[in-house]
Amino acid sequence: MDARGYQQYKQQSINSMTAGELLLLLYDELVKRSTLASIALDKADWPTFEATMDRCIDIVNYLDETLDHKYPISRDLSRMYDYFTYEMGRVKIGRNKAVLEQLRPMLADMRDTFRAAEKNSGSQEKRA
Repeated sequence: MDARGYQQYKQQSINSMTAGELLLLLYDELVKRSTLASIALDKADWPTFEATMDRCIDIVNYLDETLDHKYPISRDLSRMYDYFTYEMGRVKIGRNKAVLEQLRPMLADMRDTFRAAEKNSGSQEKRA
């Protein structure tokens, strides 16, 4: 397959996603990268560990930066994202597996919560 054709397909797929779908994509990537960081930490693969933790931090920072602060929940989400960023920094600097293993289920829970909210909003739109 032509690499340019694949890139165009990916770009079109992303451009046609709803905001909720994009949010879920980011959370899926965050959960995946945190799992990869845990595996890299077990293998003492420091370059992969550092890169995956950097990407996790970038994703959380992006989620925080794109919050719409006209909604009251945004303040709470921003505080949660600050917590995630702080803890991920601790994981990265200290290569701290215990903290990473505490964070991973929280990230998965957040993803699952947003997935449920997306499903509920989709089903409500269909009824309307």
